[in-house]
Amino acid sequence: MAKNAGGVLLPVSAEPGKGDGEAALFKGSAMTRRGAVAALSYMSCSVLLVMFNKAALSSYKFPCANVITLLQMVCSTCLLYVLRRLKIISFTNSEPSVPSDSLFFVPFRILLRTSPLSLSYLLYMLASMESVRGVNVPMYTTLRRTTVAFTMTMEYFLAKQKHTPPIIGSVALIVFGAFIAGARDLSFDARGYAIVFVANITTAVYLATINRIGKSSGLNSFGLMWCNGLVCGPAVLLLTYIQGDLKKTIEFPYLYSPGFQVVLLFSCTLAFLLNYTIFWNTILNSALTQSMCGNLKDFFTVGLGWVLFGGLPFDLLNVIGQGLGFVGSGMYAYCKIKGK
Repeated sequence: MAKNAGGVLLPVSAEPGKGDGEAALFKGSAMTRRGAVAALSYMSCSVLLVMFNKAALSSYKFPCANVITLLQMVCSTCLLYVLRRLKIISFTNSEPSVPSDSLFFVPFRILLRTSPLSLSYLLYMLASMESVRGVNVPMYTTLRRTTVAFTMTMEYFLAKQKHTPPIIGSVALIVFGAFIAGARDLSFDARGYAIVFVANITTAVYLATINRIGKSSGLNSFGLMWCNGLVCGPAVLLLTYIQGDLKKTIEFPYLYSPGFQVVLLFSCTLAFLLNYTIFWNTILNSALTQSMCGNLKDFFTVGLGWVLFGGLPFDLLNVIGQGLGFVGSGMYAYCKIKGK
């Protein structure tokens, strides 16, 4: 927890020595109450962020997804700097080991140690932002459900994490449902589908890396976000400059539109909250639980996406596939709560 001057506690990560003794969600549950709050917080932020990103890229037809990613990183890093400078938050699980007037707030060796996490975050952000553009919201959420299979694989190779047959069965049901749901939409946009699957792979690598590096770095959620911003911000700025996105942004006809600026403001704010809750949820629970939360929140994403942006016409296969995915997610949640 980080403590501000008013005594308000901000959840940042699992504190050493306290996770095991924390009250379980239910008797015998493998998930704590704080873990459940982290999961619900992530799902809320994720649903809203997809809506605002889709509004910017599709409704306003903003051509530069990387610029939105850059703005989100800059806003997040600036906010973290101000909060740390005012000593409202800390970047470590214990007392800060670097003076408050230090440029980086964390030791340079820690910055290097977390660089694989930052690079995986960069790929995750770029792929995820671009994947929203070419696929309608219902199909986007359907295809993104297959992330759980990639995450399970990455957890095994990076952390040697093994799962029980009920967990594996729930993941298989989700993936099967995703293919059923998309069976009649495979000709919609091959490039868009390919980018979504690339986003799935980068998401899996990112979550597994959080689970591996985040817990051993000594940094809390805010500290990991800070390191990501320091490493990835300059890289995204260089990329947008090389691609000419900055010039396109200046020439964008809706740049000074109040509606578009409000969408960008909410996008940047929600991106900060989403990144925080991703770290919080993954460290408190697991990378696979984080992926499953992404599936559970899809019920609201699909509904809002259909209402606000349109999408696929009613199709029985799509409904069946969506239903199988939700059943699989529910099975995983049940197994997690029951400690299986």
